[in-house]
Amino acid sequence: MVGKRFLGIGLLLIGWLSLLPAQRALRPADETAIRAAMAAQEAAWNRGDLEAFMEGYWESDSLTFTGSRGVTYGWAATLANYQRGYPDRAAMGSLHFELLRMQQLGRGHALVIGRWTLTREADSPGGYFSLVWQKIKGRWVIIADHTS
Repeated sequence: MVGKRFLGIGLLLIGWLSLLPAQRALRPADETAIRAAMAAQEAAWNRGDLEAFMEGYWESDSLTFTGSRGVTYGWAATLANYQRGYPDRAAMGSLHFELLRMQQLGRGHALVIGRWTLTREADSPGGYFSLVWQKIKGRWVIIADHTS
């Protein structure tokens, strides 16, 4: 009796899991658009233009950025944190993104996982990021950023 119960529960679990959406690759056009947005961010950073770098983010009070200092809410607060943390070109260094994984989360949403590296005169800090992108008004923007 116990064996049949576990078999039944197992079959129900397998059936339920089969209903979950599978992780899907991004459509090529969406992947190209997100890669282009990240390349534009990298270029803006490397010329010292934080405002242009922030164009990749959703300009909303609902934007979330999670980093070593905790969670920041809002586009303006995120820009202010970048400006405090990177007050000049020497502090900014040269940024490079390496995209490790891109996947569609659902209609109009994507997840990008990658690595970032700054090359500066004195050091070369780096870490990882996970970005949730959303297509808003025909444009892909970051709505949530977790960077370590």
